[in-house]
Amino acid sequence: MKILFFSHSFYPNIGGIETVSMQLVNNFIERTDVSIIVVCRTKEIGNLQLPFDVVRDPSIKKIVSLLEWCDVVFENNPCFGMSWVNFIIRKPKVVALHTWIVVPGSNITLLQKLKKTLLSDYNAVIACSNKIRSYTFEKALVIENAYDTALYYDKKEVKTMDFVFLGRLVSDKGADMCIELIQELKKNDGKEYSLTIIGDGPEMEDLKELTKNYNLNPQVRFLGFLKGIAIVRELNIHRFLLVPSRWEEPFGLVALEGLACGCIPIVSDGGGLPDAIGKAGVLFKRNSLLSLVQTTKKLLKNNADQTRLIQLANSHLNLHTQKEVSQRYFDVILKALKL
Repeated sequence: MKILFFSHSFYPNIGGIETVSMQLVNNFIERTDVSIIVVCRTKEIGNLQLPFDVVRDPSIKKIVSLLEWCDVVFENNPCFGMSWVNFIIRKPKVVALHTWIVVPGSNITLLQKLKKTLLSDYNAVIACSNKIRSYTFEKALVIENAYDTALYYDKKEVKTMDFVFLGRLVSDKGADMCIELIQELKKNDGKEYSLTIIGDGPEMEDLKELTKNYNLNPQVRFLGFLKGIAIVRELNIHRFLLVPSRWEEPFGLVALEGLACGCIPIVSDGGGLPDAIGKAGVLFKRNSLLSLVQTTKKLLKNNADQTRLIQLANSHLNLHTQKEVSQRYFDVILKALKL
């Protein structure tokens, strides 16, 4: 099988789409009967020696020749700007949705209507969460994202810290709600819980000022931007991962990564975050500090619930390994080719 794999952005760029694309291609290429060419707009090459060809920023003529070469087309997120030629050539095609075409709550534009309509022309549409499916394309098959099993795992270390937030420091991610939570727990219950904030962004100084105003400096650590094993070390020593996103995350991979490192996720109920944690975490009402505080206090007081959630983690994580998720993607592509 010859797969033409479209990913608008690709290695060496770093991000959610790039990570999923690399995971899928690496798993597909392990099959002896599969050849893959990746097509992207990313011009930088990077230092890795990749076991597959990458065509960067191709001309329309080049895309036509690649379409003539392939048996099936896969788009990791719609790549209409490059793949539109296939609406004429008509090779079997599958597309995966990893983000919103229309953000929930916003008005739909004519261009967005066109994009949603074009999805009906694909042999199969995959959505990374139930919310993406229901809001973008009802006929999509839900295949939730995978996490990096080689990097994120529970080292069974002693949990010396309480809460951790991991993400970009912008208002949509809700890091300020984590600080407000620590303040409410201290004010109402007199208990001083620790909070670690991992990440950087334009809200950093405001968050530090908020911490100072509440006299929480002894309880709150700001570690800035971390990556790789440094993040894993931190997650492994924390009891709870806070994901208080105000916007509706398409999936919320960070919740899955925290879960893999032995944290109990406490996440907002918007977007794909409920899918990301399954039954192994707790939900609170999105953008509600009151709900976050009440949900957290209830969990802190119930050791049996904490134990139950930890026990549910493994079965949920087993459904999100790279091997498991890639196989489900491959099965959809194979079926599209046979139609």
